[in-house]
Amino acid sequence: MSVPEPQYDNAPYSSESLQGVLRDTPCPACGDHVAVPFYNGGEQPLTTLAWPDSAQRAKAMEHLPLDFVRCVSCGHVFNESFDYQKVPYSDKPNLMFNKGTLWRRHLDAVCDQILAVLPPQPVVIEIGCGSGHLLRALAERKPQGRYVGFDLSGHITEAGGAVEAWPILFEPDRHIAEFRPDMIISRHLLEHLVNPLGFIQHIGFACAWHQLDTRVFFEVPCIDRVFDTHRTADFFYEHNSHFTVESFTRLLSRCTEHVEVVQQSYDDEVVFGIARLGQRPEAIEKAKVSLQFAEAASRADNTVRHQLDALVESGVELAVWGGTGKASAFINRYGLDSTRFPLVVDSDLSKVGTFVPGTGQPIMAPMVLNKRPVDVIVVATHWRARDIALEIEKRGIRCVQLLLEHAGALVDYDTGAHPYRAQEVSLDSVRRSP
Repeated sequence: MSVPEPQYDNAPYSSESLQGVLRDTPCPACGDHVAVPFYNGGEQPLTTLAWPDSAQRAKAMEHLPLDFVRCVSCGHVFNESFDYQKVPYSDKPNLMFNKGTLWRRHLDAVCDQILAVLPPQPVVIEIGCGSGHLLRALAERKPQGRYVGFDLSGHITEAGGAVEAWPILFEPDRHIAEFRPDMIISRHLLEHLVNPLGFIQHIGFACAWHQLDTRVFFEVPCIDRVFDTHRTADFFYEHNSHFTVESFTRLLSRCTEHVEVVQQSYDDEVVFGIARLGQRPEAIEKAKVSLQFAEAASRADNTVRHQLDALVESGVELAVWGGTGKASAFINRYGLDSTRFPLVVDSDLSKVGTFVPGTGQPIMAPMVLNKRPVDVIVVATHWRARDIALEIEKRGIRCVQLLLEHAGALVDYDTGAHPYRAQEVSLDSVRRSP
């Protein structure tokens, strides 16, 4: 019995309407947000990790959506409906069959590529190493190195101490500092992740933070042949991401300083790459500035709260200028509750009669301060500080002190060091009570 030749319809998509076609979803490989439908496989059970032990359990397995879309920028294919929590990676091993003749030749070639760029006494980490067969091969050919395998399945074979087995989740910010690797390997892992782009970027930043000259080796299944063969069996739930050579190259280019090798192998069914992560001084500087800001903000919380508490305890009459937006953020941030800080005014009369979000003070018109003078006005909207100072002058509102937050503390508007003062206006005579 002969099998009829397949008839593929390669006619271009003819509709001119984009309605119902474009998907606003981030690409796991390049980050672009425009994708189009690619393959809807309905709902299927897990195919590689479930391992049902009876026909009844096999038939009762949960069916999960195969809703694959394709990024129009890099060509990456991914399951828009993927839920990582549905895949029990910590319960079942995801071991590959490594005994085929051609596959072993591929592994030998991979080993050669990696050994060619390793230093004399390398530290090599493999994430998701399975039984550790590649690490064992590297250790056998370069025994003076240190080889560390991370895999949640706990199936790593240590080979008499040649490989260190870590049956835990790899944490870049912890383990990169601990091991200081010359190379990080991950094979057939990226396709399982929700965000492979973020995964590699996290590794790259941790290596740069610790000033390491680290290379990475990644290998994934390649679907370039799918477009010619029209096969759909490649698309199952555990593989969220499906790489083309283009999308794999784009991923590495976005996350590393220099891509040294991108190469297809095993009859073009896989693609692997070697790249140097780089130092990223600008990113490190931004991170340090951000961390300094976070520390300063934490200190400011204590300082400003202490100053406000002291004002209340001293018995001064106090008003807060500004009741919504950034002013509301200030009020909520520093705990200006309605009991201790009941008087809130706002320049925008349309807000009068409403209440401060979160704390509930009624927002009043500034004119109330003419009839009910206060000792201190706290400006809660820094960016409007000059306008508020001018408005206080024009309305003839008198107070002893005008305060605003700067550099983690409340400072005097007239005498304190801050960038918000209107140099051309002196309000000292207006504010000081006779």
